[in-house]
Amino acid sequence: MTLDCTPRERRFTLLHALGLAGVMGLLVARFVPVAQLPFWRCALREHTGWPCPGCGLTRAAEGLAHLRLGFAFESNPLGALVGCLLAAAAVLGLLQWVFRLPLPVPRLSPGEARAGRATVVAALLANYAFVIVQTRLGWR
Repeated sequence: MTLDCTPRERRFTLLHALGLAGVMGLLVARFVPVAQLPFWRCALREHTGWPCPGCGLTRAAEGLAHLRLGFAFESNPLGALVGCLLAAAAVLGLLQWVFRLPLPVPRLSPGEARAGRATVVAALLANYAFVIVQTRLGWR
């Protein structure tokens, strides 16, 4: 892996878009009672009894927005981790925008990119297994 640095300029990049999406999501989770909407149900769980891979994401976002980190990670660990990373992207993007900071950009070799994709798939499967076990054993 090699690191290149971005130029010291103000450009709207992927980091800023992710940070903006994270802030908007946390604001919605903080001020809009999404889980109480009458149409906000999981169709897969309603029809089969099995949770979907995203089961618990709304509770995780609400937990993060209300700074209840334990509840957020208990609801959906990967969703809570992604929410924390999006919040960090918002802070880093704001700092980069205000102070024109150069940011490191990693360049991965094909093998490293393949290992990264395999890690993401393994994390998704482990998170879904956690959600299934938690739901089927009656923890939630």
